[in-house]
Amino acid sequence: MELNILYLNDVHGYLEPHNELFYNNKGEFTETVGGYSRIATLVKQIRQENHSTLLFDGGDTFHGTKPLVDSKGEAMIPVLNELSFNAMVGHWDFAYGPKQLKNLLSKLSYPMLGMNVYNEEGSLFLQPFITLQIEDLKIGVIGICSNIIDKTMPAQFSKGLKITNGMDELPSYIEQLKSDKVDIIILLSHNGFPQDMHMLEKVDGIDICLSAHTHNRLYKPELVNKTIVIQCGCHGSFLGHLKLNVEDKQIAGHQYHLLKVTQHISPDTEMEKIIDGILQPYQIVRKNVLGCTELTLHRYDTMNSSMDNLLLNSIMYISGTKISFSNGWRYGAPIRSGDITEDDLYNIIPVNPPVSTVDLTGQEIIDMLEENLERTFSKDPMKQMGGYVKRCAGLRINLRIENPVGNRIQEIYFSDKHLDPKEIYNVSFVTSQGVPKHIGKNRKEMDVKAVEAMKEFLKVRPAFNSSDADLFALV
Repeated sequence: MELNILYLNDVHGYLEPHNELFYNNKGEFTETVGGYSRIATLVKQIRQENHSTLLFDGGDTFHGTKPLVDSKGEAMIPVLNELSFNAMVGHWDFAYGPKQLKNLLSKLSYPMLGMNVYNEEGSLFLQPFITLQIEDLKIGVIGICSNIIDKTMPAQFSKGLKITNGMDELPSYIEQLKSDKVDIIILLSHNGFPQDMHMLEKVDGIDICLSAHTHNRLYKPELVNKTIVIQCGCHGSFLGHLKLNVEDKQIAGHQYHLLKVTQHISPDTEMEKIIDGILQPYQIVRKNVLGCTELTLHRYDTMNSSMDNLLLNSIMYISGTKISFSNGWRYGAPIRSGDITEDDLYNIIPVNPPVSTVDLTGQEIIDMLEENLERTFSKDPMKQMGGYVKRCAGLRINLRIENPVGNRIQEIYFSDKHLDPKEIYNVSFVTSQGVPKHIGKNRKEMDVKAVEAMKEFLKVRPAFNSSDADLFALV
């Protein structure tokens, strides 16, 4: 038989077609791709061609755009149920708290899996696995949610929960499924591509790994320890299509296509109606032009971010500080050169937190950045807890990422002088991922939120030039 596995990961609430960044031998360029109505068309076509088709969601699904944040994820329910997934896992899906996540899951027609998510007393918060029967083939699916939910994310994500990386638990679930006469075992994981590859080198028995979190575009599967690993970019720009040739209940061969969700694909009528209903209240926000950008703004570089440079400059402007920090978020579709709309600003930072200030010593800044660099580039994949590198403005940092822990930063310059470890610097930031709560003094929350700060900044600088974004210099 031929078994189809379709896969989406890290869509981050992008309901409609959007700008996406691509590369060729001349550099970067953008195309309009994605949108659940065109994804629905692809899924329905493949299902019609072969009824032995499964569809999975790698998570980061209920959060990322204004309609989702405003509804605490509720807006996604009819979209997801229309597609009829078989299972999902999560990360930003915990953003509204465990109670709201349970509420969302109660309305889905399929489960969220998480064998590594525990209640405080030790019981499982989510179903650890499912089994699916396709003709005479029995398939087991084990889910791992992001291990950083209770470590680097805001506290409300994991209230009352404890999350592991799943490494210790995975072998026992594999054995449990094998003892239940399962033929093929799928690992649906939101730990990240480096973590999944590391885990699969250590653990036998997984046939397929559907990886997520790190937004990797794998145009061909990776093979590790006989496991087929795929990951499909982000924002719904791609749909993964893995074809398995199954003989005697074992995988005898496979083919894989990373399908670009192009505008040549006709939108699905039913899904289009659902999405139009969700977005109708947001037409003014989507059409409200606030400024323009000379260059494409995006977050696709590990070290620097032209998109975050707009955010960082805005919070410095509104707070009167000369240094600013934000988290190294991956999500946020590129803003093509041209108009910047109000909706674009919400896509940059959909939760729209208040701008805050805090006094940090130079040493606290150095230690904070060194910790972040270790969480991004640790030689032990299971200690990588990104996002990308923490974004900052007002500093120039020379570093060597290959250096040992705590020794990556070579120099930090502020106002043409080395940062003084003993001097106190008043800095601005957004969220505890920008500056953790346990460091600094005189932490103050302003009455201005991030989107308002960007609006005010664009009033004085309506034609934004992102050329100042290169604040990290690798030497």
